Amino acid sequence: MVSDSACITDLPLEVLEHILVISDPIDVSSIAQVCRLFRRIVYSLGDEHFWRDLYLAQSFDDPRTAVTYLGNRRTDIKWKEELQRIIRARTVVNDVTVCRPDERCQVLRTLLDMVTNVPPLPFPESEPTSRNVLWMQTLLQDGAFLDLESHSHEEEQLRARLHTWFGLTDRDVLPTKRVLSRGYVYSQRNYRPSNNYGPFMRDGSGVVDWVFMQKLAHVFARALMEREEDQDLAFEVCSLNLTFCQAIIPRSLDLNRETDWAGVEGLWRISYCFMDHRELIIYNDPSVPEDEPLDRTIFEEGELQETFSAVDIFFRVINVEEDPDHPTRPRINYIGEMDGNFTIVGYVKLTPDDQIRWHFVAGNGDQPVWWGEAIVMGNIRSQYGVLGAWSTTMHDPQDPIGPFWMQCHHPIED
Repeated sequence: MVSDSACITDLPLEVLEHILVISDPIDVSSIAQVCRLFRRIVYSLGDEHFWRDLYLAQSFDDPRTAVTYLGNRRTDIKWKEELQRIIRARTVVNDVTVCRPDERCQVLRTLLDMVTNVPPLPFPESEPTSRNVLWMQTLLQDGAFLDLESHSHEEEQLRARLHTWFGLTDRDVLPTKRVLSRGYVYSQRNYRPSNNYGPFMRDGSGVVDWVFMQKLAHVFARALMEREEDQDLAFEVCSLNLTFCQAIIPRSLDLNRETDWAGVEGLWRISYCFMDHRELIIYNDPSVPEDEPLDRTIFEEGELQETFSAVDIFFRVINVEEDPDHPTRPRINYIGEMDGNFTIVGYVKLTPDDQIRWHFVAGNGDQPVWWGEAIVMGNIRSQYGVLGAWSTTMHDPQDPIGPFWMQCHHPIED
């Protein structure tokens, strides 16, 4: 016969721990306020084994198997701190009214950490397996959180980077949003010497401008959708999304010793799009003062069609140069050829903010005509590819501009 005074705290300690581990962390926090025993289990056992078990019971990747954006193994896992940050970020995304002004950037950094620290895949043909990615896609797919107004430059950049990596949300198919993105990407004002005519800050620092990157990603992904007869299918299969962010690192490969650490060598497909040159010139009306917005009506009429094209080019590494700021990630100089005539010459290196930058000039023979600046999407060597902006080497105010995207279809096996 069960005593009337029996209670849950009479259960063995290991049973109580197991009950807590399979509970939602929010409930665990509430239970810890009930009595001293539960509080001791959750907060006062002297090590992080409980928090490790609680973390691993969630729908997240095991951080011990993850690598960073640049392919380094994680060695500093703080189970309690990281789980508390993740659950707080989940709470804020689901109800932004509870977000304190001083934690807005922290929430965004936490979400970025979730997708830039995921397990690598051993082969290009491996199926994506990241639980972090699946969790993030469910959390952010409606786009509401990614569309919030930012209160600072740092927050704006963090939010734009997260949006860029995430890919198209439900809200990104709205015509009004496409108008804004096209207006940004096709404005000659955003291609200046101070930002290397690409998606970088205009202060000459070489730091990535994620607002620019997000506009490029939006314009290009929507152009990809238009190429498919079944737009719903295109939305699902478009590779410009978080599904493809996992690094591809064969088990035998040590990136800290590998010359081609960025996976440059191989057959790449370069896809690009552009608007009619006459319409581009009309939109970039030189009579409009710099401090006044350009007239985006041309994008609102619904008749503008971007031309989409692609070429396949084999890249090979010529040599590498030491980068004092990044000893294990030297600058990679490469060349690409197509039909024995069209040539691309460029380099891959890390930016001051540790992003992987691709630069190239291209043309027939020794007469380069085209200029490209791009940033790796997803983690190092991932199938997400490289996204950027192309222009001409002359950078004339009336020259064509547009977005481009590169994917390695057949890498050289290491």
